[in-house]
Amino acid sequence: MGATPLAWAAGNGHVEVVEILLGREDIDPNKSTEYDETPLLLAAESGYEGVVKILLAREDVDPNKSAEDGDTPLLMAAENRHEEVVKLLLCRDDIDPNRSNWEGQTPLWWAADGGHEGLVKLLLERDDVDLNKPGENGQTPLCCAAYNGHEGVVKMLLGRSDVDPNKTDFDGSSPLMRAAEGGYVGAMKFLLNWADVDPNDPNIEGQTPLCRAAYKGHDGAVKLLLGREDVILDQPGKDGKTPLWWASRNGHEGVVEILLGRGDVNPDKPNKHGETPLNCAASTGHEGVVELLLGRDDVNPSKPDEGGRTPLWWAARNGYEGVVRLLLGRGDADLNKLGDDGRTPLLWAAVKGQEWMVKWLLRRDDVNPDEPDKHGLTPLYWAARSGREGAVRMLLGRSDVNPNKQDRDGRTPLNCAVYNGHNGVVKLLLGRNDVSPDNLDRHGQTPLYWASCGGREEVVKMLLGRGDVNPNKQNKDGYTPLWWFARRGNIGVVQLLLGRDDINSDKPDNYGRSPLLWAACFGHEEVVKLLLGQEGVDPDKPAEDGRTPLWWAARNGHQGMVKILLGRGDVNPDNPNKHGETPLNCSACGGHEGVVKLLLRRDDVDPNKPDEGGRTPLWWAACNGHEGVVKLLLGREGISPGKPNIRGRTPLWWATKNGHTGVIALLQPPSATHNTA
Repeated sequence: MGATPLAWAAGNGHVEVVEILLGREDIDPNKSTEYDETPLLLAAESGYEGVVKILLAREDVDPNKSAEDGDTPLLMAAENRHEEVVKLLLCRDDIDPNRSNWEGQTPLWWAADGGHEGLVKLLLERDDVDLNKPGENGQTPLCCAAYNGHEGVVKMLLGRSDVDPNKTDFDGSSPLMRAAEGGYVGAMKFLLNWADVDPNDPNIEGQTPLCRAAYKGHDGAVKLLLGREDVILDQPGKDGKTPLWWASRNGHEGVVEILLGRGDVNPDKPNKHGETPLNCAASTGHEGVVELLLGRDDVNPSKPDEGGRTPLWWAARNGYEGVVRLLLGRGDADLNKLGDDGRTPLLWAAVKGQEWMVKWLLRRDDVNPDEPDKHGLTPLYWAARSGREGAVRMLLGRSDVNPNKQDRDGRTPLNCAVYNGHNGVVKLLLGRNDVSPDNLDRHGQTPLYWASCGGREEVVKMLLGRGDVNPNKQNKDGYTPLWWFARRGNIGVVQLLLGRDDINSDKPDNYGRSPLLWAACFGHEEVVKLLLGQEGVDPDKPAEDGRTPLWWAARNGHQGMVKILLGRGDVNPDNPNKHGETPLNCSACGGHEGVVKLLLRRDDVDPNKPDEGGRTPLWWAACNGHEGVVKLLLGREGISPGKPNIRGRTPLWWATKNGHTGVIALLQPPSATHNTA
């Protein structure tokens, strides 16, 4: 149902139309819109005094009829500051000035919340107005006025003897609490002059008005409250946080100075987690507050929280240089106090690479530069791992730093620096004569190994420059540095390694795979040439699975590599792996025509040699549809095109099954003389 003509006219302020419509005997002046809005409510909401006056002249007009959300004409007029309309509505004897909407808001509530003194005055002239009726949030008109700093309204409301100045809202905050947290000194003065107001009344969190004012940093509000003899200066909330704690935590220097000016304040009082005002100010980097607190002799600069973290620990962790300097200026600050993670301030400075802090801390004779955390990791370890060159340099300048201290996995600072590619740190560490450059971690990996598997040529050069590095050291899988770089094809590092007199150029891994095998497998021709030039390198050395360097080169189609290896007289071109697969077999299977051609030129290669499944090179080529390879094989004298596998299936059978028509034509031409059945 939409609006009636009367509702439309009233809502748009058309006085004459309203008069005409009301002249009809069949008109219902209270008929509402689809939202239950009466003509009177619509006119009151928009402030149309003339329309309101005409409607109120009708005795059958209900001035209290509410819309679906509970809003009455009086409430809407008060919310929208229509003072004259409110005056007209209050003249009706049957008006209910306390009728609230669904959110519990009354006309007085809205007037007080908006600071409309004229409206408040009008409503307070009524003896039946409930001054203490709260809204949905529990705030009374007085609480709303105080919360928004409306001094005049607060004064008016307090002029009524039936007002409750201590009535709290949903979170237990009184009008004084709300005025204090807003810093509204004027409203606070009126409230504090009221005999029944408790200046220490806490909210549900146990925080007093002084606590909230200190939290927000309202100097004036704090001074005003401290002017009361009955205000408890150090009263903590349920979490143990005092006004001084909050002011320190939030960096409100003015409030801190005011509070510290009182001799009865405890500047070292912790919260329930053991965090003191100094601890909090240091953790958040409030230098001014820290300086004020350290000016007190009764402040302990090393008092830890429940996690063992001191003010210095927090400042170092978060990188607050000014705070660290202030704390170090106190000779009684404990530099080696551990947090719950076992880390000292120096360790945190090293982790974050804060060189200035490392420098300042190392100046102190009472600092332990090698104190590890609970995982056994020292400041040097962390600085090296994170690539903090400046911090590493300063730590290495201390003779009481052990550069070889290991973590639980046996890794030293050098191991970590190499692993993470921090070349500058590696250089610094290798500059110490007492650094072990060949340290094995618990996985059997040395710094040289990590440099090798990471492909870090510059680091390898630095490590090989040390005579005490063993270039043949293997990890748990038997991989050597040469093994890694041959596999990667890094010719520069391979040359460096082969330049060492003590290098074993043919050392295999735990599976029998030599550096040469891997270089051949990945087609690194220059590396293979270098290795073949080394004395003691076996070019035909098979791995445990029987695969030789030539086998891998053939299998992967590295034609140039196959040519190099076949150029050696000591390489068997027909050497099979443990499954009977020869180089020709696997190259035919892969369709590598160039490799097949090279192998077929050798008289010592058997083109009909089957693998353990009876599959010949021709069988594999036909099965996979490699026409070019099939042609090459059929061109070789002595080839057996009809040779079946162990299941009796011939190359032609498989070519037919797989639909390789080109191969079928090659194996069974019209003039064929071979038996291909």
